[in-house]
Amino acid sequence: QVHLVESGGGSVQAGGSTRLTCSVSGDARGMYCLGWFRQAPGQEREGVAVINGVGRPTYTDSVKGRFTISRDMAKNTLYLQMNTLKPEDTAMYYCASDPGRLCHGMPPFIDRLSYWGQGTQVTVSS
Repeated sequence: QVHLVESGGGSVQAGGSTRLTCSVSGDARGMYCLGWFRQAPGQEREGVAVINGVGRPTYTDSVKGRFTISRDMAKNTLYLQMNTLKPEDTAMYYCASDPGRLCHGMPPFIDRLSYWGQGTQVTVSS
């Protein structure tokens, strides 16, 4: 079992920055392959960024150059640094862990990922 807890969301003005944190506990394999996902009201959950077992990141096109995914294995923590935020980045952000499905880039079937956090809201105002 893997337990994920997100924090760091809030309200930010367009052009601003914020950092999301996901604390991971439980099975050590939970830190192996991880990702950030988001869901805006009325829309499907989408992948934002994933990081594989050797630390290689993959980003969705809309956040490339603005967001950075990273992790601290010693602290069992996943991060998402979000810069140059836009109103369209407004969503509930979730971290997820899956030692198989998140190890090869953005997964095709998000709903099949093994472990999810409860989410943290990010609201970007113009």
